[in-house]
Amino acid sequence: MEADPGRTRRGVLRGAVTGVLGAGVAVAAGASGPAFAAVREEDAGARAGRLRVAVLLYDGFTALDAVGPYEVLCRVPGVRVTMVARERGPVRTDTGELALVAECAMRDVRRADVLLVPGGGERGTVAMMEDTVVHEWIRRIHRDSVWTTSVCTGSLILGAAGLLRGLPATTYWASRPYLKELGAIYTPGRFVETGKIITAAGVSAGIDMGLHLAARLSDEDVARAMQLAVEYDPDPPYDAGSPEKADEATEALALKLLADAAR
Repeated sequence: MEADPGRTRRGVLRGAVTGVLGAGVAVAAGASGPAFAAVREEDAGARAGRLRVAVLLYDGFTALDAVGPYEVLCRVPGVRVTMVARERGPVRTDTGELALVAECAMRDVRRADVLLVPGGGERGTVAMMEDTVVHEWIRRIHRDSVWTTSVCTGSLILGAAGLLRGLPATTYWASRPYLKELGAIYTPGRFVETGKIITAAGVSAGIDMGLHLAARLSDEDVARAMQLAVEYDPDPPYDAGSPEKADEATEALALKLLADAAR
């Protein structure tokens, strides 16, 4: 990567996301560490004793990559999920038509028990893969996290930060070949756990990963209950949810729809 940033980071890695234009999810696991060390003392006191999940938002992220795991984890006893971005305030998704509000700025979040990096479209993911400030923040949070996770092309961001070298990982189906460019080993699965890092496949796989993480942060009874709470019982009307099941025309249309919706 470092030897030729023009080709690998902006060229090859841009290609990794150009075909995706809007999907991302991921997660990870590791050694335990303190929760958010917020700058405001009142925040630190109010949140003491709870497990902190930091979800990184950035311009162009994919909504379900962040919201899917959030819906599973935000009701797990003893867990608090906080949206974090470069600055506090609304952050637009890949379509530009929806925004989530970041409660905290990155500079105010020094530690978290769980880091979750969603994927996004070309605008978002490529920018994050090139953002050394974000990479440093990810590495800093990762040092003390219990789990470091990603959804969809969020794994490419973890890879660009140097966290996936030599490790099994997964990502959005159209970006699988590019994990190798980041030093990772593509491994099939709805989510892949390696040490303290968990990477989830495309978009909806973030819910699967969230349920797995709920069991790790609490127990399997709570995870099962949360699956029922969100009525996660997939029974799609079409059997085209992976490239192994879809034909080439469906793949092409899927990527076109993502690209056309991107802003």
